[in-house]
Amino acid sequence: MGKVLYIKANAKPEGLSRTFKISDKFIEAYKQSHPNDEITTLDLYKENIKFLTESDINIVFGPKTEESRKHPVLKYAYQFAETDKYIIAEPLWNLSIPAILKAYIDYITVTGITFKYTEKGAVGLLHGKKAVNIVARGGDYSSEPFNMYEMGDRYLRTIFGFFGITDFTTISAEALDIVGQDVEAIVGNTIAKAQELAKGF
Repeated sequence: MGKVLYIKANAKPEGLSRTFKISDKFIEAYKQSHPNDEITTLDLYKENIKFLTESDINIVFGPKTEESRKHPVLKYAYQFAETDKYIIAEPLWNLSIPAILKAYIDYITVTGITFKYTEKGAVGLLHGKKAVNIVARGGDYSSEPFNMYEMGDRYLRTIFGFFGITDFTTISAEALDIVGQDVEAIVGNTIAKAQELAKGF
């Protein structure tokens, strides 16, 4: 049985979020193909993720013990490290990810849990895992000339690679806010792609 972490980062609820319309269908299809896997949903807004404080940072860089597993800051890093597959769902906001998702990344980027320092520098500790990022974008940021402005998926792909997770796939719904686009058709086509990918994820 594999462990799956479904990380949701959108202030809009499922009924209004175009991102979640796609990601929830991915999850449904995944469950059908992987009925024995354990899926944990982590809605960052419901978790009320906050920015790290000075005392939090001291915990992040402090010693890791059995007791530290219970700490409200470090529990996210331990959960992340003990997961086999990751599904991230977020909109593109201002060319990047929502701030709450970046705050969560700060919680899980922890020495001794998701990476470590060696004489040659930082080394990821989460090899052999896989991730899929599901993102909805108002413009078309998958092709030139606007792909150079896309900093959200690029950042997630980079930080996951830093952890050692290089099997990283992106599912994107593009141009949803461009006048004249058939939004329902775009979302529908993206859902179909997501459902197909979920079978082998």
